[in-house]
Amino acid sequence: MSVSLVWFRRDLRLADNPALTLAKSRGKPIVCLFNLDSIRVRRQDVDPIHIEWELDCLQVLKSDIESIGGVLLFNYGDVVEKIEEIHQMNRIEAIYGNEETGLQWSWDRDKAVAKWCESQGVKFSESPTNGVIRKLKTRDNWKHQRDSRMEVSVIEPIGEIIAPFGINSDQIPTLTDLGMIARPLIHRPEPGESAAMDVLQSFLEGRGRTYRKGMSSPLSAQTACSRLSPYISLGCISIRQILEYSNRKSQLVKRNPRAKENLGWTGSLSSFRSRLAWHCHFIQRLEHEVTLDTIAMNPEIDVHMERLMHDTHFRAWSQGNTGWPFFDACMRSLSATGWINFRMRAMLQSIASYTLWLPWQLTGLHLARLFLDYEPGIHWSQVQMQSGVTGINSVRAYSISKQSRDQDPEGEFIREWVEELRHVPTSHIHQPWLMSRDEQNKYGCIIGVDYPEPIVDEGISRKEGISRSYSAKSQPDSKKRPRIVYNLHGSRKRRRS
Repeated sequence: MSVSLVWFRRDLRLADNPALTLAKSRGKPIVCLFNLDSIRVRRQDVDPIHIEWELDCLQVLKSDIESIGGVLLFNYGDVVEKIEEIHQMNRIEAIYGNEETGLQWSWDRDKAVAKWCESQGVKFSESPTNGVIRKLKTRDNWKHQRDSRMEVSVIEPIGEIIAPFGINSDQIPTLTDLGMIARPLIHRPEPGESAAMDVLQSFLEGRGRTYRKGMSSPLSAQTACSRLSPYISLGCISIRQILEYSNRKSQLVKRNPRAKENLGWTGSLSSFRSRLAWHCHFIQRLEHEVTLDTIAMNPEIDVHMERLMHDTHFRAWSQGNTGWPFFDACMRSLSATGWINFRMRAMLQSIASYTLWLPWQLTGLHLARLFLDYEPGIHWSQVQMQSGVTGINSVRAYSISKQSRDQDPEGEFIREWVEELRHVPTSHIHQPWLMSRDEQNKYGCIIGVDYPEPIVDEGISRKEGISRSYSAKSQPDSKKRPRIVYNLHGSRKRRRS
């Protein structure tokens, strides 16, 4: 008896799953497989919180598959070895999967599967997913192709899976079973496809109204942002699904935009859809360059910057003990929850790269391990942008003082996450080192004892970082690559003829 194998990777859902739908259409019994790659687990950008989140979402997928008659096999190790084992027991006629854009290791894995299929006469079919266009030569028409794909209707989930006789689902291990321990996260989201849809509905039914004005501050962003990113990172929900439901909401608003219940929605939905497009745009970069975690898009600029590791600065930065209250609050919040809004992510990396002049590869790895929603394509594109090593993006060196006063004017977020400053008044909350000794005693916070002094003069160091960045960009060899980088990675506002 021959079977179709559906290989789940970062597409842990039944709805809008072209690989599963295509396998169903072939009429063969279906075996579903998820492989936890041992090579990935050992990587420095991977943290136990990622594996635990994946296992929890996988447990939900297993239940969903079993509810329609299917089985889900689980393997921890080498996927080719597992596929060979399944092939020996039930001849695989074809393997169906959805395209995944990842770092070099994942491309090597996929090539190994393709090579095995070719050697065994097994068809290997990968379906396009989200807005990444494979084998794209230039960005000129990328937006048109991406938008065209997003306009295709969402694929409805299949209603039944016929599994081969005698095969049962494997037990999904816990993190403890795998010998790992994850740091506890507060406000951790519920796992799985159904939970992802609930979060989307809560956003479109209320929370999203303030998205445009509320997404920048870490205070308001906690509810104003969609909070879908952990689900998107594992494919519990697709970009196309999110767009379809967002467009439905937009059509309802357009019928009576001045109605009280619709005020604010037009701008927020427009901004939200724009950021969904940016999501695809950044992952498209990784599709072209799978080494974004180690090699700069403009390596000549990176060489001229000569960033060096400074252990004391890195430790203070990574632990949220820099002496800059707003920065420390953001880093501590991220570590405790696994999430923070986009602007603050940019600030965290910008401070590392410009103000502290730390190597972006190392600081990027630390942030990757903190993010529950770690998506390599977005993360490493942003790390490089905020570090000035793309050659096509302007210098974005964030002022902590400005961000602090703009995004947390009363110091609410600071006091929530920096307990040492809980009793410091608003007049000093952004720069507590300016308090007199009497004031420090009065408010129970001795600078240098209870809370650190700033590790460097933020204003002077940031300006020095900006100057060094422009100097690196101005070198003759640094100027040669931007045209190549732009052709492959630069955004285009309109389609070129």
